[in-house]
Amino acid sequence: MAKASQRAPVLGPAFIRLLARFSDDAGSPGAPAVSERLAQWFDWNRAITLSKALDNPPPTAEPGPVFDDAQHAECARVRARLLDAIQADIDLSPARNAAPPDNAIEAAFAPYRQHYLNQQRAMQTASGRLRGRLRDMLARQSAAKARLAEVDAVMEATLSPREQTLLSHVPALLGQHYQRLHDAAAHDPTDATASDATTAPTGPWLATFRQDLRTALLAELDVRFHPIDGLLAALRTR
Repeated sequence: MAKASQRAPVLGPAFIRLLARFSDDAGSPGAPAVSERLAQWFDWNRAITLSKALDNPPPTAEPGPVFDDAQHAECARVRARLLDAIQADIDLSPARNAAPPDNAIEAAFAPYRQHYLNQQRAMQTASGRLRGRLRDMLARQSAAKARLAEVDAVMEATLSPREQTLLSHVPALLGQHYQRLHDAAAHDPTDATASDATTAPTGPWLATFRQDLRTALLAELDVRFHPIDGLLAALRTR
């Protein structure tokens, strides 16, 4: 009888649980609380800047477009375009001018890694541009909302570098996941399509990996759009 896994369940948002499944790490049940982790990310300079944003009168908003249905529709179009790119076929051709891979598995995974990196860059650029534009429009609605916009600007400047550093590790986790799925299929006597180190990867495990990659991208897109969703909710509140 197979022995039940002793791996502790990972608590947290769906994206974190998904990444934990890709990793060999059993997780840390004693991980710091969110408040403790934020305290580590806020140095005293950032804390002072946040305090000023909360306590001082907000700056006068620059003239510009106001939020309306057209602006809301544009946000939806940007998100839909990113979703379409995530769901599109993955280009499996080797990247030009790329360093030669160390082994066949790394070479086979390289196009997937490049695809993930490309989607990450597209999400970062699009979400950053949207967030800044929505924040500017929020500041034009009222003094209270201008204060909220100022706080969001401080939070983005403080947390985004940390967020980007953490998200940059996702392709490596996917690489580990790819390797494990490949190895499991290669050692499965019932899997007639399993490939070895000398043949092109194929088989049901590869379809599983591709779906997992897209699921990770969709989860990351949701994470990157959380601040935008919050700004949209504030803009629609009268």
